[in-house]
Amino acid sequence: MLLRCADIPTLPGLGAIVLRAGLAGGERPVRWPYVAENRSFSPWIQGGELVFITGIGRHHSQASLTERLYEAVQSGVAGLVILTGEAYIGQLPNGLLRLADQLALPLLEQPYSLPMVQVTETISRAIVQREQAYARRAEQQADSLADRLQQRLGSATEIADFVRPFIACAPEQLSPLQSTLDAWLAQQGNLSAAAQQLGCHRNSLRYRLNKIFNMSGLDPKRPADMQTLILLHVLLSKTAEKADILETPHDSTP
Repeated sequence: MLLRCADIPTLPGLGAIVLRAGLAGGERPVRWPYVAENRSFSPWIQGGELVFITGIGRHHSQASLTERLYEAVQSGVAGLVILTGEAYIGQLPNGLLRLADQLALPLLEQPYSLPMVQVTETISRAIVQREQAYARRAEQQADSLADRLQQRLGSATEIADFVRPFIACAPEQLSPLQSTLDAWLAQQGNLSAAAQQLGCHRNSLRYRLNKIFNMSGLDPKRPADMQTLILLHVLLSKTAEKADILETPHDSTP
C-alpha cells in the first residue's frame, strides 16, 4: 500500500503531527514531501506532493493561507502541512479548517518544535519502503518468469535503458517488428508457419526478420545472439506498440 496522507501521524516520531481537516481526502497517496520556500509553490511541484508551509520569512494571514488551499487543489497536491507555533503561524483559523473540509483537502498541523529534517526523512523513507514492498508483491503475483523480470526492471523506459547496450539500435526502433519476432519464435523458426500466422508471404517475413537482425546487430545463428533475441522479445513485448503488418516492398507479393 502506498503512503497516504492519513498515515503521516502514524509514522515513527511523527505522532505530534495531526490531521486537522479534510479527512475525506485522507486516502490520497503521497508522492514526495515538498517544503514551500516561496509564497506560491505551484511552479515548483508536479502533483501528488505533501506540501509543507512553514511561514518563515513572511506573514501568513488567513487570507494568504486560504489562497494556498485553493492553490493546492488546483495543483493536485496530496495535502498541506502547516507548521504552527508562536514565532510564525500561531494557530490554524477555524475558517481554514472548514474550507479544507469542504475541499476534501487533507490539512495537517505540525509543531515547529518537530525538526523538518526528521519529518521529511521519515516520510521519504516510508514512501520508498512502501513502493519497494508494492513492487515485491507485484513480482510475487507474476504469472511467469518473463512477467516477474519485467516487474523487476520497472517501466518501459527503464527496460529500454537496460537492453540498449546489447543491441545496435534503439529498442523503440524494433517496436513495429515485435509481432514478426513473436510469430517466428512461436513457430520455432519455421518460416512457412510463422508467415501463415501473420497472414503474409514468406518473402515478407524473411524481409522483416532480416531487418530485425540488421538493425539489432544480432545473428540468430550465434547462440549468444539468439538468447539475446529471445530475452529482448520477452522484455519489450508488453511495452512495444505492435504493428500487424509492416509495409515493405515485398508485402504486395501474393
